[in-house]
Amino acid sequence: MDKLYNKFAGGSLERIAALSDGVFAVAMTLIVLEIHVPGRADIQGERALAHALAGLLPEIVTYMMSFLTLGIFWVGQQTQLNHFKQADRNLAWIHMAFLAVIAVLPFSTSLLASFITLRLALVLYWLNILGLGLLLILSWRYAVAAGLVKADAPANIDSAVMERIVYAQILYAIGAALCLISTYWSIAFIVLMQMNYAIAPMQFFGKRR
Repeated sequence: MDKLYNKFAGGSLERIAALSDGVFAVAMTLIVLEIHVPGRADIQGERALAHALAGLLPEIVTYMMSFLTLGIFWVGQQTQLNHFKQADRNLAWIHMAFLAVIAVLPFSTSLLASFITLRLALVLYWLNILGLGLLLILSWRYAVAAGLVKADAPANIDSAVMERIVYAQILYAIGAALCLISTYWSIAFIVLMQMNYAIAPMQFFGKRR
Protein backbone atom coordinates (compact mmCIF):
# COMPACT_ATOMS: atom_id res chain seq x y z
CA MET A 1 0.00 0.00 0.00
CA ASP A 2 2.81 2.44 0.89
CA LYS A 3 4.59 1.76 -2.40
CA LEU A 4 1.37 2.41 -4.31
CA TYR A 5 0.80 5.66 -2.38
CA ASN A 6 4.39 6.81 -2.89
CA LYS A 7 4.05 6.24 -6.63
CA PHE A 8 1.36 8.93 -6.90
CA ALA A 9 2.19 11.26 -3.98
CA GLY A 10 3.65 14.70 -4.58
CA GLY A 11 3.33 14.56 -8.35
CA SER A 12 1.97 18.06 -8.99
CA LEU A 13 4.55 20.57 -10.16
CA GLU A 14 1.88 23.27 -10.06
CA ARG A 15 1.31 22.74 -6.33
CA ILE A 16 5.05 22.84 -5.64
CA ALA A 17 5.36 26.08 -7.62
CA ALA A 18 2.35 27.61 -5.83
CA LEU A 19 3.71 26.75 -2.39
CA SER A 20 7.12 28.08 -3.40
CA ASP A 21 5.65 31.39 -4.56
CA GLY A 22 3.92 31.78 -1.21
CA VAL A 23 7.01 31.01 0.87
CA PHE A 24 9.18 33.33 -1.22
CA ALA A 25 6.59 36.12 -0.94
CA VAL A 26 6.47 35.79 2.84
CA ALA A 27 10.28 35.71 3.12
CA MET A 28 10.58 38.81 0.91
CA THR A 29 8.09 40.59 3.15
CA LEU A 30 9.73 39.55 6.41
CA ILE A 31 13.18 40.82 5.45
CA VAL A 32 11.89 44.37 4.91
CA LEU A 33 10.16 44.37 8.31
CA GLU A 34 13.60 44.47 9.90
CA ILE A 35 13.93 48.08 8.67
CA HIS A 36 12.26 50.10 11.41
CA VAL A 37 11.21 53.74 11.18
CA PRO A 38 13.17 55.78 13.77
CA GLY A 39 11.17 56.64 16.87
CA ARG A 40 9.69 60.16 16.88
CA ALA A 41 10.83 60.79 20.46
CA ASP A 42 14.46 60.48 19.36
CA ILE A 43 14.15 62.88 16.39
CA GLN A 44 14.43 66.60 17.09
CA GLY A 45 15.18 68.00 13.66
CA GLU A 46 16.49 67.33 10.14
CA ARG A 47 20.02 66.50 11.28
CA ALA A 48 18.79 64.03 13.90
CA LEU A 49 16.56 62.34 11.31
CA ALA A 50 19.44 62.08 8.83
CA HIS A 51 21.64 60.59 11.55
CA ALA A 52 18.92 58.07 12.47
CA LEU A 53 18.43 57.08 8.84
CA ALA A 54 22.18 56.60 8.41
CA GLY A 55 22.01 54.19 11.33
CA LEU A 56 19.64 52.03 9.27
CA LEU A 57 22.27 51.36 6.59
CA PRO A 58 23.12 47.84 7.85
CA GLU A 59 19.45 46.85 7.66
CA ILE A 60 19.03 48.46 4.22
CA VAL A 61 22.14 46.80 2.78
CA THR A 62 21.28 43.35 4.15
CA TYR A 63 17.70 43.77 2.91
CA MET A 64 18.92 44.51 -0.60
CA MET A 65 21.35 41.58 -0.49
CA SER A 66 18.70 39.17 0.75
CA PHE A 67 16.10 40.39 -1.74
CA LEU A 68 18.59 39.66 -4.52
CA THR A 69 19.35 36.28 -2.93
CA LEU A 70 15.67 35.36 -2.86
CA GLY A 71 15.12 36.59 -6.41
CA ILE A 72 18.05 34.59 -7.76
CA PHE A 73 17.00 31.38 -6.01
CA TRP A 74 13.35 31.85 -7.02
CA VAL A 75 14.43 32.10 -10.66
CA GLY A 76 16.71 29.08 -10.21
CA GLN A 77 13.96 26.95 -8.73
CA GLN A 78 11.39 28.03 -11.32
CA THR A 79 13.86 27.24 -14.10
CA GLN A 80 14.17 23.70 -12.82
CA LEU A 81 10.42 23.24 -12.37
CA ASN A 82 9.81 24.50 -15.90
CA HIS A 83 12.04 21.73 -17.28
CA PHE A 84 10.46 18.93 -15.25
CA LYS A 85 7.68 16.91 -16.88
CA GLN A 86 6.36 15.86 -13.48
CA ALA A 87 7.33 15.51 -9.84
CA ASP A 88 7.29 12.60 -7.43
CA ARG A 89 7.25 12.21 -3.67
CA ASN A 90 11.03 12.45 -3.28
CA LEU A 91 11.34 15.53 -5.48
CA ALA A 92 8.50 17.19 -3.61
CA TRP A 93 10.27 16.68 -0.28
CA ILE A 94 13.55 17.98 -1.70
CA HIS A 95 11.74 21.20 -2.60
CA MET A 96 10.05 21.26 0.81
CA ALA A 97 13.54 21.17 2.34
CA PHE A 98 14.59 23.95 -0.05
CA LEU A 99 11.66 26.08 1.12
CA ALA A 100 12.51 25.33 4.75
CA VAL A 101 15.95 26.84 4.17
CA ILE A 102 14.36 29.80 2.34
CA ALA A 103 12.22 30.39 5.44
CA VAL A 104 15.40 30.71 7.54
CA LEU A 105 16.78 33.56 5.42
CA PRO A 106 14.86 36.35 7.25
CA PHE A 107 16.52 35.18 10.48
CA SER A 108 20.04 35.06 9.02
CA THR A 109 19.40 38.46 7.41
CA SER A 110 18.32 39.97 10.73
CA LEU A 111 21.30 38.40 12.49
CA LEU A 112 23.73 39.84 9.95
CA ALA A 113 22.10 43.28 10.10
CA SER A 114 22.37 43.30 13.89
CA PHE A 115 25.99 42.06 13.96
CA ILE A 116 27.24 43.23 10.58
CA THR A 117 30.89 43.48 11.68
CA LEU A 118 31.04 39.96 13.16
CA ARG A 119 32.38 37.13 11.01
CA LEU A 120 30.16 34.49 12.58
CA ALA A 121 27.02 36.32 11.48
CA LEU A 122 28.38 36.54 7.92
CA VAL A 123 29.39 32.87 7.88
CA LEU A 124 25.95 31.79 9.10
CA TYR A 125 24.37 33.88 6.33
CA TRP A 126 26.66 32.19 3.80
CA LEU A 127 25.77 28.74 5.17
CA ASN A 128 22.11 29.62 4.55
CA ILE A 129 22.95 30.34 0.91
CA LEU A 130 25.13 27.23 0.66
CA GLY A 131 22.23 25.08 1.84
CA LEU A 132 20.00 26.53 -0.86
CA GLY A 133 22.58 25.85 -3.56
CA LEU A 134 23.16 22.25 -2.42
CA LEU A 135 19.42 21.54 -2.39
CA LEU A 136 19.01 22.90 -5.92
CA ILE A 137 21.86 20.65 -7.03
CA LEU A 138 20.20 17.69 -5.27
CA SER A 139 16.88 18.53 -6.93
CA TRP A 140 18.37 18.61 -10.41
CA ARG A 141 20.55 15.52 -10.00
CA TYR A 142 17.62 13.55 -8.60
CA ALA A 143 15.28 14.68 -11.40
CA VAL A 144 17.83 13.65 -14.05
CA ALA A 145 18.41 10.25 -12.42
CA ALA A 146 14.67 9.63 -11.96
CA GLY A 147 13.79 10.59 -15.54
CA LEU A 148 11.70 13.59 -14.50
CA VAL A 149 13.26 16.06 -16.97
CA LYS A 150 11.25 16.80 -20.10
CA ALA A 151 12.35 14.88 -23.17
CA ASP A 152 12.35 18.08 -25.25
CA ALA A 153 14.60 19.98 -22.83
CA PRO A 154 17.66 21.56 -24.52
CA ALA A 155 20.53 19.13 -24.98
CA ASN A 156 22.90 21.24 -22.87
CA ILE A 157 20.43 21.96 -20.07
CA ASP A 158 22.15 19.61 -17.61
CA SER A 159 25.56 21.27 -17.91
CA ALA A 160 24.01 24.77 -18.01
CA VAL A 161 22.05 24.25 -14.78
CA MET A 162 24.91 22.62 -12.92
CA GLU A 163 27.55 25.12 -14.02
CA ARG A 164 25.40 28.10 -13.06
CA ILE A 165 24.74 26.75 -9.56
CA VAL A 166 28.32 25.61 -8.97
CA TYR A 167 29.90 28.84 -10.24
CA ALA A 168 27.51 30.90 -8.13
CA GLN A 169 28.35 28.87 -5.03
CA ILE A 170 32.07 29.29 -5.70
CA LEU A 171 31.59 33.05 -5.88
CA TYR A 172 29.50 33.05 -2.71
CA ALA A 173 32.28 31.09 -0.98
CA ILE A 174 34.87 33.63 -2.14
CA GLY A 175 32.65 36.39 -0.80
CA ALA A 176 32.35 34.63 2.55
CA ALA A 177 36.12 34.12 2.72
CA LEU A 178 36.62 37.87 2.36
CA CYS A 179 35.23 38.25 5.87
CA LEU A 180 38.76 37.33 7.00
CA ILE A 181 39.61 40.84 5.82
CA SER A 182 36.32 42.56 6.61
CA THR A 183 32.65 41.61 6.58
CA TYR A 184 32.05 44.77 4.56
CA TRP A 185 34.30 43.37 1.81
CA SER A 186 32.26 40.16 1.88
CA ILE A 187 28.94 41.96 1.60
CA ALA A 188 30.14 44.27 -1.18
CA PHE A 189 31.48 41.31 -3.19
CA ILE A 190 28.29 39.28 -2.73
CA VAL A 191 26.02 42.19 -3.72
CA LEU A 192 28.08 42.93 -6.85
CA MET A 193 28.05 39.25 -7.79
CA GLN A 194 24.29 39.07 -7.28
CA MET A 195 23.69 42.17 -9.37
CA ASN A 196 25.72 40.55 -12.14
CA TYR A 197 23.45 37.50 -12.02
CA ALA A 198 20.21 39.46 -11.69
CA ILE A 199 20.77 42.36 -14.09
CA ALA A 200 23.41 41.11 -16.54
CA PRO A 201 23.46 37.32 -16.21
CA MET A 202 27.00 36.68 -17.36
CA GLN A 203 29.52 34.41 -15.76
CA PHE A 204 32.78 35.99 -14.70
CA PHE A 205 34.43 33.42 -16.97
CA GLY A 206 33.35 35.16 -20.15
CA LYS A 207 30.26 33.10 -21.03
CA ARG A 208 26.61 34.08 -21.09
CA ARG A 209 24.31 31.50 -19.55
